[in-house]
Amino acid sequence: MKVLSYLGIGVFVALFVVFVFLGVYGRNYKRGDLKKMDEWSIGGRHFSVWVVWFLVGADLYTAYTFIAIPSSVFAVGSIYFYAVPYVALTFGIAMWAMPKLWKISKEKGYVTGADFIKGYSKSRLLAVLVAIVGIVAELPYIALQIVGMLSVLTVMFHGISNITIVTDLALILSFVILAAFTFMNGLRGATFTAIFKDAIILLSVAIVVIIVVAHSDLSAAFTTLSGNTKYFHVLPIDFNAYWSLFLMSALALYLYPHAITGSLSAKNRKVLRTSQSLLPLYGVGLAFLALFGIMVYSNSSAMTFLGTFASASRGTYVVPALILYTLPSWLAGFAFLGIFIGGLVPASIMAISQANLLTSNIVKEFKPDLNPARETIIAKIASVVFIFIAVGFIFLFPLTYSVQLQLLGGIIILQTLPALFLGLVTNKLYKHSLSAGLIVGLGFAIYFMEVANHFSTWKTTLIATNSELGPFFIGLFALIANLIVVGIGTLVYRYVSKGSELAPKKAETSATAQVK
Repeated sequence: MKVLSYLGIGVFVALFVVFVFLGVYGRNYKRGDLKKMDEWSIGGRHFSVWVVWFLVGADLYTAYTFIAIPSSVFAVGSIYFYAVPYVALTFGIAMWAMPKLWKISKEKGYVTGADFIKGYSKSRLLAVLVAIVGIVAELPYIALQIVGMLSVLTVMFHGISNITIVTDLALILSFVILAAFTFMNGLRGATFTAIFKDAIILLSVAIVVIIVVAHSDLSAAFTTLSGNTKYFHVLPIDFNAYWSLFLMSALALYLYPHAITGSLSAKNRKVLRTSQSLLPLYGVGLAFLALFGIMVYSNSSAMTFLGTFASASRGTYVVPALILYTLPSWLAGFAFLGIFIGGLVPASIMAISQANLLTSNIVKEFKPDLNPARETIIAKIASVVFIFIAVGFIFLFPLTYSVQLQLLGGIIILQTLPALFLGLVTNKLYKHSLSAGLIVGLGFAIYFMEVANHFSTWKTTLIATNSELGPFFIGLFALIANLIVVGIGTLVYRYVSKGSELAPKKAETSATAQVK
């Protein structure tokens, strides 16, 4: 059984030291007072086109790309290529929504999406609900990033001891490194390291794709899978699952607090729009990485290595295994670092965005005179607490199906779409119907998750309908329920309001007639 050599481990450690140095040095990038919340959390809105491109791009090349999608393709099949059209569509949505939000946020001094919602709706309740939902939605997404970090360390330490001890050690190390990095550096540190991370990742993707394709016989992989047509194309029965997955995922990404945080850090609207127009470049390698879930079947050594893990976690190690068995040891160490910090940086940004919501939209609602320095301390401590809580979500789904963590977060955050995205279009929606719709949507989401998984361990976010329509992504039905409540609630409110406005006029007319 092959293990990573000392040279490979040395390359990993040496580059990680550089990464940590950049994180510390990055705290001084466009230096501001890190005791101020907007400086620690959104970098004081000073970031340029390329910095924002790297920062927001850090949200795409994450453990979702390197670990979750290839793992799902490996275990389930081609339906998980939904990630390719999802990435293509989501940046079009961002080009429309984020510059609008940036403009309003800059004028009003907002640092979160919940700030914007409170501003136009005049509803503290709705803002607090959206903040809570945003915090909860990030937890499974952070958990996915920790799974990515864990998978790399597990492969690196493989052979040192039994697999249970190795996995536990990898999980503890991942948590400690992530928590310390986030607490110390804030968004500025994450930004500098995002540039370093993406440089390594983009180079790693190019190298890994070229070498793996050169050393893998794709036709042999498909021959091995010839009895499983689900690997060749999306089955007709899965068509509705496919389009609902990519459409809802595209709508969800820029509702996440961390995506808003990255967008609001831009220096101006032009910078933001330009950086987003370049973001689809990140999607070029995604389809190739998804193909790794197929390619691994042609590599007997990698498959033997994967066989040492339980089937419930085996898929998580697909990409690390291919890297280990196709790249020279020193280059494997380089690529492993790319995957490791590809989980670390996004998770840090996510935890910062959660802390943003907690302090700005929950704590300050009850203590509006909170000292800025104390606010930042609370945010830093909260970010570590949120990372700790996120670790618990790792055990919610089998590791092979870790993509379900991201999809679960998507189901949750989609319920803020009426309040945030529709709020960019109109302020005519009734605030209490928005709150009720959000709660109803979440209720439907939890119920559908239980039904889809037969009130047992959660393994899927797809719910079956009938033999003709097949399964759908649960987020679609939960959002529809949400929108129905919002629509009906707003119409009823308008009808009642119109009636109450007309009533005094009728009374006044009647009184005038009596006088005459």
